[in-house]
Amino acid sequence: MKGFGRYILFLGTLVVRMESFKTYYRLTLEECLQIGLKSVALVALVSSFMGAVTTVQTAYNMVSPLIPRYVISQVVREMTILELAPTIIAVIFAGKVGSSMAGGLGTMRITEQIDALEVMGINSTSYLVLPKIVASLLMYPLLVIVAGVCSMVAGYLVGGITGIITPTDYIYGIRFYFDDYSVTFAMIKSFVFAFLISSISSFKGYHTQGGALEVGIATTAAVTTSVIAVLSADYLLAQLLYVR
Repeated sequence: MKGFGRYILFLGTLVVRMESFKTYYRLTLEECLQIGLKSVALVALVSSFMGAVTTVQTAYNMVSPLIPRYVISQVVREMTILELAPTIIAVIFAGKVGSSMAGGLGTMRITEQIDALEVMGINSTSYLVLPKIVASLLMYPLLVIVAGVCSMVAGYLVGGITGIITPTDYIYGIRFYFDDYSVTFAMIKSFVFAFLISSISSFKGYHTQGGALEVGIATTAAVTTSVIAVLSADYLLAQLLYVR
């Protein structure tokens, strides 16, 4: 509870003694480049394999001849939109981006760069952390969209190449009885996950104490805590927003 209280107080310091809009605009664009554009290749690779594997395994487990083949792509669609794209990519995001945030802030802490900002009268929390959180909120939903598209395209290609489902049946299953709320639900999850990962990772890195060894410990703790928070939030959001 003590750590959670420090985390809440940490979030409160993000919006006091703020710098000019121009400063945050420049810092946020830099973070968007680091967080979003440099993660696209990894996200596309992971999501493509997820879509391909889901297609093959769904087809393998459909043993009844009474089940139409288009159900394969329908399962891929629902799995991708509701879980694989927002949640699995969040774990990847925590490992790549969250660890980078924690490590960078931890290094700045032990080298006294954060203390230097405070001496100059700058709110180091707002200056260093707020752009990271805003950039994550902007870029992670876009990464989820990229992941969803890559997953379903990979399923289409694998299904056609292996012959387990025809392209016509795959497209029909993707379009069959589509609920628009699934996309809304995925976007809500993506915003929540982005905030949790960026804020928790920044909190762990900002409060690093000691030397280089402690930076590594803080980075590991940031990834572990972020993943647990994402999985917990995934369950709570499913109960609150999707169970009918």
